[in-house]
Amino acid sequence: MTTPSLRQLDIFAQLAASGNMVRCAVGLGLSEEQVRRDIRSLEMRLGYRLFAEEGDDVRLTAAGRRTAEALTLLDMDEPPAPPSPREERLAPTAPARKAIMLAAPAPVFGHLQEALAAFEEANDDIAITLDLTVQTAEEASTALRRNRADIAYFYTLGEPPFPSRYAWSEQISLYAGADHPVARLDSVSRRDLAITPRLAMDRSNGLRRIIDAALEQGGLDAPPPVLETDTLFDIVDALRNGAGTFAAFGPMARDLGRMAGVRRLALDSPFPPVTVRQAMRPGLEDDAPAHALADYLFL
Repeated sequence: MTTPSLRQLDIFAQLAASGNMVRCAVGLGLSEEQVRRDIRSLEMRLGYRLFAEEGDDVRLTAAGRRTAEALTLLDMDEPPAPPSPREERLAPTAPARKAIMLAAPAPVFGHLQEALAAFEEANDDIAITLDLTVQTAEEASTALRRNRADIAYFYTLGEPPFPSRYAWSEQISLYAGADHPVARLDSVSRRDLAITPRLAMDRSNGLRRIIDAALEQGGLDAPPPVLETDTLFDIVDALRNGAGTFAAFGPMARDLGRMAGVRRLALDSPFPPVTVRQAMRPGLEDDAPAHALADYLFL
């Protein structure tokens, strides 16, 4: 998964295993507050809750379990060895389930999770497996071409050079601390933004690449970031302290807009929207279950 930091993924895995905030913090040598901040930062970036909390005890939500399964598949260096003939003879027989691999950015999965759960509940002979590593059209094309995905959702700023269909669009928003001079302007121009320091996610983050491309296409000659981090609470603290502006879209933008001390800028003209599109693997023309799922996600 390209978006969260390795630290956040490690904390997520340890918290899922321990089921308790305090035990997780002690095991990692962190404070409980650090664990909570990193998990909340990860949830902000993904766009959905990973854990339900009952005091210090936690349990994975349905979306959290899906995420854990996706990370388990991602961490496998090689496919598991096939069962031995003896294991096959002893294994209980069960009806074969049709497997469909869905690749999507984690925030898009968050948008689709209820529909996916409803589809699986209505079709108990189908098992949907997730790949949360795909972000861009190029990554989606590679996953589909190499049979790593049957259906792929991806972000793009234009129509890709392979068959796909439009799902929805998400607008780029810019934020600053509520007391920052640019946040008090009735209309913020590209010139205003070009002379204002900015914050950004880490260069390795797939969302960073998409956002930077949208800002460039929108005519912004953006200055180099003064802060690059995948810890969103560090970005929020920097915004509140007047360090600069920060661009976001989707669930991350929604959460930033709800935070005290942070204000969405009144842009004089919008940046190009980020489009979410869906594509299917070539050769699935006769695969009715895959087509049924692809169509159901549009209902």
